[in-house]
Amino acid sequence: MALLTTTVGSFPKPDYLVKARAAFSRGQLDMEELREKEQQATRECIALQERLGLDILVDGEMYRGDMATYFAEHLDGFRISGLVRSYGNRYYRKPIIVGPVRWRGPITVDWFRFAQSLTPKPMKAILTGPYTMMDWSFDEHYGDRRDAALDLARALHEEVVALYQAGARYIQIDEPAISTRPEEIELAIETMQIMTAGLEGCKTITHICYGEFEKIYPQMLRLAVDQIDLEMSNSGFDMLQLFRSHPFEKEIGLGVIDVHTHVIEEVDTVVERIEMALEVFRPEQVYVDPDCGLKTRTSEEAEAKLRVMVEARDRVRKKLSLA
Repeated sequence: MALLTTTVGSFPKPDYLVKARAAFSRGQLDMEELREKEQQATRECIALQERLGLDILVDGEMYRGDMATYFAEHLDGFRISGLVRSYGNRYYRKPIIVGPVRWRGPITVDWFRFAQSLTPKPMKAILTGPYTMMDWSFDEHYGDRRDAALDLARALHEEVVALYQAGARYIQIDEPAISTRPEEIELAIETMQIMTAGLEGCKTITHICYGEFEKIYPQMLRLAVDQIDLEMSNSGFDMLQLFRSHPFEKEIGLGVIDVHTHVIEEVDTVVERIEMALEVFRPEQVYVDPDCGLKTRTSEEAEAKLRVMVEARDRVRKKLSLA
């Protein structure tokens, strides 16, 4: 089926969960009570995606905070810093590598199983990739970016294998940092080869956003994944011209919804964006999704944006008589 819809991963957390997580951090709520709230929010997130008619679902990441810190907290070899400014008024606790990085056991597998049990539709498993984990962490142990990235890749590959063995057939490895250091694209390619090894019958995806793509294209096509998911709308689809310069033969996760604005797109606008992409890509190459995670939007904005996205996809399918 062409033009399948999905999302990049995160959804906005409902107010009751935000309050519960704050209470937990103050010691006013125990882990079991917090988990109940996280499960409730996950159920609601999956039910919303089903109502909207999305094809490949995500769990919404209700149990995660920052995408790098969450995984660092569950790997050996890390400690977590105090608050560090990310951008604007957003802060996070930066991971610090203090010893050899090792996988200590499943991190997201139970959540994947729980989410998949709630729907007959395929559930996409999502984790932060080793290159981004390395780039977004302070290193007090390795003293060499390649050594740190390769150990992270070996550790996180064990999580990928555990997800695959749990039934995940769509696995997304988020690597937003890849395009920020073009001189290290070969390292990113090397770590991805480790990450996706041995996943027969599994759709592998990497999500990359922001940076200077013209400096890593077409080299990024050598990333060992079936699909590259890209932030397209926020940059005005200017990358299409880049892709015309060298054939993009992988599948593309096509960001048609700008998650960095409160504005709800018009359906006609999103139809136009999909049709622009179909001048470069075959319909069967294209998966339709937002630019990035939705966690920075309100719940109402996220729902409205996804509703527009699905309606636009349906219009294009009907217009082109696509199944």
